[in-house]
Formats: sequence, structure tokens, C-alpha cells
Amino acid sequence: MKRKYEAETSTSNGDSQPFKKALLSSTHTPGIHSQFHPTLFEPKTLTTYQAAYQDSHPYRHGVIPALISDTLLRSVRTEILTHISFTPKETDIYKIQQSGDLANLDGLDSAQLADLPSLVTLRDALYSAEFRAFLEDVTGAGKLSGKKTDMAINIYTPGSYLLCHDDVIGTRRVSYILYLTDPDEPWQAEWGGGLRLYATEQKRNKRGEEVKVPLPEHVKVIPPTWGQLSFFAVQPGESFHDVEEVYHPPIGRPEEEKKRVRMAISGWYHIPQEGEDGYEEGLEQKLAEKSSLSQLQGEEADEFDEPQPQFLRFDQLDKNHAKQDLEPDQAETADDDLTLLTEADLNLLLQYISPSYLTPEMTEQLASSFGENSFLQLDRFLCDRFAGSLREFVSQHEIPDSDANTNENKCSEWRTARPPHKHRFSFKQPPLKNHGSSLTNDPSREDLPLTDLMTHLFPSIAFRKWLSIITGLTIDGDASLDILARRFSRGKDYALASAYEGENPRLEFSLGCTVSGRWQTGEAYDDDGHANGDGPSAQANVVASSANGKTINGTQDENSDAANRIEVGGEEIYMAGDDDDSSFVSEKDGASSAIKDASRKSDPAIYKHDDENDAILFTDPPAWNRFSIVLRDRGTLRFVKYISAAAEGDRWDIKGVVEAGEGGWDENEEGEEGEGVEEEEGEGVEEDEGEGDEHSYEDDYTTESDPEQDNQRYSFIEGGSICADAK
Repeated sequence: MKRKYEAETSTSNGDSQPFKKALLSSTHTPGIHSQFHPTLFEPKTLTTYQAAYQDSHPYRHGVIPALISDTLLRSVRTEILTHISFTPKETDIYKIQQSGDLANLDGLDSAQLADLPSLVTLRDALYSAEFRAFLEDVTGAGKLSGKKTDMAINIYTPGSYLLCHDDVIGTRRVSYILYLTDPDEPWQAEWGGGLRLYATEQKRNKRGEEVKVPLPEHVKVIPPTWGQLSFFAVQPGESFHDVEEVYHPPIGRPEEEKKRVRMAISGWYHIPQEGEDGYEEGLEQKLAEKSSLSQLQGEEADEFDEPQPQFLRFDQLDKNHAKQDLEPDQAETADDDLTLLTEADLNLLLQYISPSYLTPEMTEQLASSFGENSFLQLDRFLCDRFAGSLREFVSQHEIPDSDANTNENKCSEWRTARPPHKHRFSFKQPPLKNHGSSLTNDPSREDLPLTDLMTHLFPSIAFRKWLSIITGLTIDGDASLDILARRFSRGKDYALASAYEGENPRLEFSLGCTVSGRWQTGEAYDDDGHANGDGPSAQANVVASSANGKTINGTQDENSDAANRIEVGGEEIYMAGDDDDSSFVSEKDGASSAIKDASRKSDPAIYKHDDENDAILFTDPPAWNRFSIVLRDRGTLRFVKYISAAAEGDRWDIKGVVEAGEGGWDENEEGEEGEGVEEEEGEGVEEDEGEGDEHSYEDDYTTESDPEQDNQRYSFIEGGSICADAK
């Protein structure tokens, strides 16, 4: 599903009035050549870059190793480090520090401008008629505007990244990045931070239409280099790229943190505005229509997404699979009463689930908590015997630290989720039999513990009854189940935000199978893989904080070494969506959003203020042997944060979804029907007014596809202004 964009968070200057600076007029500027490399405007240079651009792959792009005068660029970097403040921003797709919109420099008073003369000169040079003409000739993208500038400074420190997107928003024509890394400390490729390009492949959908689908792996990396300009024409559904994580240095080398600062000026060139050479009346509307068409074509490619849901009705599962564990006379009445666990039910459940979660007292407590909160988290969910076999399997298949960034997948029959502008992780779905009408349990499989849970426990009548009892919902035969095992590898994997659009709330559960590392704040595991706690009380962790789920390595002791408190991601987050289903938070936060409306209660660029955010409904960090259940309402967003290469292990889980039948949910006699995890009235992400294409956003031209894209972007980490100390 493609992403729609909220109009307001753009950082472009869409004003049709000319800038104060005469340098940005359509006439040539005397002396402008002196701001660039001496040979840039020579005919031979132009011919060279034209040829290189035409021959580039996977899509056309250009790289100019030295664009700007070194003297000017060094002066610009000094001004930035001395006078520019940056705001940390984190969403499901990126984690960066960003300045305000540089197009607004003309709005500063004379005293402020006096601190940034070189930066103003650089901006004027980049949008000068001469350089725009150069880019027009190289890219063949058409005329570019000098009035509508769109640029910001972005800083990537260790742990920062930008995930896959295609940069298509509104009137953008050309994307660019000008690198301002330390000129005296050459950037090393092993530090990360590279611009990575993705190829697409042509596929024919069920309607016989040709669609482009991005491949799950990047095919080219352009490392950052001082003074280098990377650029490409924005192409819907084709110009997919990301920014590789800037990796943390090895433990024991903290001095390298200060070296690994990837600074760049990035932005876009737009179509000409009214009064400019090349202006076409109605072109903006045509581009909007083209974007809408691109969105539709993207939706037509959804059939090539992996994984595809495999919803199976419980009555079919009961008939063909689960009842194999019951005696014939028991099978006849197995689901007559979904609020009563029979002896046969308990015998099955006790093979997997800790006995304490099966007692009447505990199930009553769970039902009460779920009715009040619409979610549960149960620690030490599996019984010790089964948990031991599952832990052994996962431990054997964890990728060693040295292989964390390779493409090796040691689990056979696991596949990679795609396309990368939606998600990337390894997954395994349960094997089907009888033409997909039921599941089969093959004891010969190497991943037996995972397969056993997916094919034997979770589809069983006994588990369905237990789930009905603890949620207060009647999960009858016309409800359906989808289930898969997932593995999110460190340094590679994530799932970007998507909204649930069904009419009825649905139950979503996950079983945490993560065995490595410390993940949640203050949490560590004992030698058996149990979360440290106070005995039985730790098991009954039935109510979890919905907004306290930062995933870090180490503890929250303020006196501990900062290297042991690295935020590594990996948490699954449920977040309130926009009240208006027709408008979505942009995938890219505009750099100027905090400037334009800092008083908004729920800035879409900022997920947390003072460790609180009403938009965060539930957080499920990587954990071992923790079972989580959420009642998810229409419009609720869900995503899994990218896992840093600094994480001590991978996130493993089993994810299940239970959807109601045509009649929706009925509440059983043991509990009340839940209201679902949803935002409270008057809270959540608010929508700003603005134009969709004014969206300057992350460092390397961020943003994902289309003004009409409907996979939203949900921001969620501290905001606030900090001064860059990247000297």
C-alpha cells in the first residue's frame, strides 16, 4: 500500500513571490562561476556528466565529486557548526537531526543573516540560473524553478538512518545531496551512511498490467564524500533509495563517535513557478494526476507483496486439523461453550502454556484487565519444557555479530518480506494442506518448535477458547486466523507504518521469541532466558505501559556508560491514526513543522515530548517468552522500528491476527467487549493545513513515494532543539 502525504509538513518555499535575493532571479549572475569548481561549466565537463548520467544504474543518477569551491564550503560548514541548531527527529522511516528550512533564510533579520553569509551564498549558487541550467542539461528532467527552493541541513550521527522511499511528492523534479562531512577526516565506507539505490523489476499483475516492483536488496552504494553532490530525477515508483545506518564504533573506541558525523545539505528542485521560464499552466495539476495514477499502479502491485495473508476460518481449522487431538465424542461438542475449558482442552494447553495462566483466578484477572485496557502482556508464557526447546532452536539460528550485515539467512524455507518501501524481515508461514484449507504439522521440519506453535497450538479449539475467555470476545467458527513467524535482523530489518482499515476491531497477538541481548529499558534476562523479576509476580505482568517502550542496550542508570545505553529499535508500536481516514500523516516530516506550529499537541514529526505522547497506544519491545494481545481498531497504526546494527541480537516473534466473522464480535458472558486500542477523543495526531508538495524533510531527500501514498509516516521520539557539536 502506498503512502498518502499530509500537506502541512513541507519545508519548501512555495511562495510565488520572488526572493529578496537578486541572485535567484532568472537572469545570469555575474561571478557565480567562482562559487563552483573551476571546471564545472566547461563544455567537456557537461558532456562527461551527461554521458555518465545516461549510463547509470539502477536508475539514472549523477555524482559530482567536487561541486563547490572548497573555501566556500569550509566556511559554510563552520557557520553551520557555530550558528545552526538541529532538532532530533525520529519516525518509523528515519532517525536524524535536522535544521529548519534554508529557504527561509531571507526571513531572518540582518543580525542573524550576518552570521550566515557563506550559507546564503551557497543557497543562492545552488538555485542560480547557471547551475539550474547545468542540471537541466545533465538530467533532461525539464526546467527547474529558482523561486521555489526546498533544502535543509541533515545530520546523521551513529544510529541514524533513512529507510527506503522514492522521494515523490508534488512538484519535485530533481533530488540532491551535498555532503559536508569533515574535510580533514575522510569518511570511511565501513562507517555506513551511504546512499543506497534499489532496482525495480517488471511484473504483470492479474489484470495483465505491467507494474514495477522494487527488489528487496539495494544494488548500489554511494558513500559520503566531502564536497560531493549526488542527484537524480524524481521518478514515481522507480527512484527508490535509502540512507544506510551510520554505525556505532566498536565498544572501547568511543572517540570514533565524534568522527562519524554525516552532515549534508539536501533538497529538491521543483517545476517552474508562474513568471519563470518554462512555467506551464496546469502542469502542477497534471503532476498531481500522475501521482494519483502512480498510486493506483502501486496498489495494483500489492499482489506481489510478501508475505500475503493466509486467513483460515476457525471452523475449517477445527474440522480439518485441531479436532485431531480430541476423541470423537468430544469433537462433537468441542465448541459448544467457548467459556469453558474441558479436561481435553487443558491437557493440550498444558503442553505449551504455563499452568498459572490457565487457572480460573488468573483468567478472570486477565479478562478484567483486557476489558479495561484492550491489551495484555504475559511474561513467561510458555511452560519451561517447551520454552527450552524453542530457545534452543532460536539460539542455534542467531546470526553471529560478525555476520549481522550479510544477506545470509541460516533458516531454510524462510523468505524475505518485500517491497522494501513497506517492510523488510525474514518470515515463515505455516505449511498448508488440502489446497490451503488447513494447516499441517510436519515433525521432520528443522524449525519444529516454531512450526508446532503455528500449526498445533494457536489454531486449536483449546487456544481459541482460552483466548475467548481472557478477552471477553466470542471467537466462533466464522472468525479467521492468520499467523506467521518473523525474524528482524539487526542492521537490516523493519516494518514501516500501516493502518488497519477493517470495519470490525481485530485481535492481534504476538509471542516474543527473542533470546539475545537487553532490549527494553531496565530489562535483562537470567541464564534461562527469563526476564529478571520477583518470582510469580513477574509472570502476571498483565498491564503494560503503552508509551514506555524505548528499546536500548543496557539499563537506564544515569551514571552508566553512554555506550551501554544505545537505543537500538526493534519495538513494535501501535499508534493512533488521524481521525480523518482520508488524510494521513506524511511519511516525511517537514523540517519546518516545529517552526511553523510548535504549539501543536501532536506534531507528526515528534513522537515523544517529556517521555509522554498520547498517540502511542501500545509498545511491544523484543522479549523472550512474552505473549502480547491487542484489540486493534480501524485506523490504528502499527510498525516495527528498524533494528540498529548495534543491537545484541535479532527480534524473533510469532505474529497472529484473529478477525471476526461477518457479524462482528459478540461479547461472551465472562467479560465485556473491548473498545479496542484507539486514540481518545480530541487526542492524537492533528492535521496541519498546507500543500502536499511542500515537504522538505529528512537529510537525503527523504520521503517516500507520492502525495497520495497511504502507508503513513509516524514520528515518535523526543523533539527539542540541540546545538550541533560535530566539530
